[in-house]
Amino acid sequence: MSVQSDLQKLANKEKAKLLARYFKTGKGEYAEGDKFIGLTVPQVRAIAKIYRDLPLRDVEKLFHSTIHEFRLTALIILTEKFKRAEHKKEIVDVYVKNTKYINNWDLVDLSSHEILGTFLLNKPRKILYTLAKSKNIWERRIAVISTFAFLRKHDVSDSLALAEILLHDTHDLIHKAVGWMLREAGKRDEKTLVDFLAKHYRVMPRTMLRYAIEKFPPAIREKYLKGNR
Repeated sequence: MSVQSDLQKLANKEKAKLLARYFKTGKGEYAEGDKFIGLTVPQVRAIAKIYRDLPLRDVEKLFHSTIHEFRLTALIILTEKFKRAEHKKEIVDVYVKNTKYINNWDLVDLSSHEILGTFLLNKPRKILYTLAKSKNIWERRIAVISTFAFLRKHDVSDSLALAEILLHDTHDLIHKAVGWMLREAGKRDEKTLVDFLAKHYRVMPRTMLRYAIEKFPPAIREKYLKGNR
């Protein structure tokens, strides 16, 4: 019995085809070549729970798999290990070492704020600014989504600083991530978001702006979208 064999037992070819399309695995798409075996997230979580004490070296082997659900399992196990670990840096080091395998938005969004962001709550955050300037889209997304951990503590400064760095990013998935964190920042500190928008909304990518102002009243959203603020 192994985590890989237990995951394979739940494989569903039809579901795998749907997931491959949904996560854009076709030629030229952002997850080109990624492979799915057709598991739901609850199924993966159930298997990960069974193997939550898997040694870190074996978790890393899952990271290196070409199968998406194996990497997802690795991240769920790693997140649970991080929550329970007395010495959390070892977990974070594994996470950072394997960012090239955290290579789709669901993998990033599930793990980055739970592991890297939480670890950095009371530490220098230089690594996020390094990741934000990476050529790898997923590392840039990790940088942004990690700040959700800070937002939970009503600390909006890094979300806004990284948003400025990524303001002219060309990828839609970064526009969405930045807009999402700006929206969440606005829930905690609306004035700071309004000030940020006053400075940048005319040059922000449309998707980023739409996400950022999503919780504003309709009339105000319309003014931003028409450039009338």
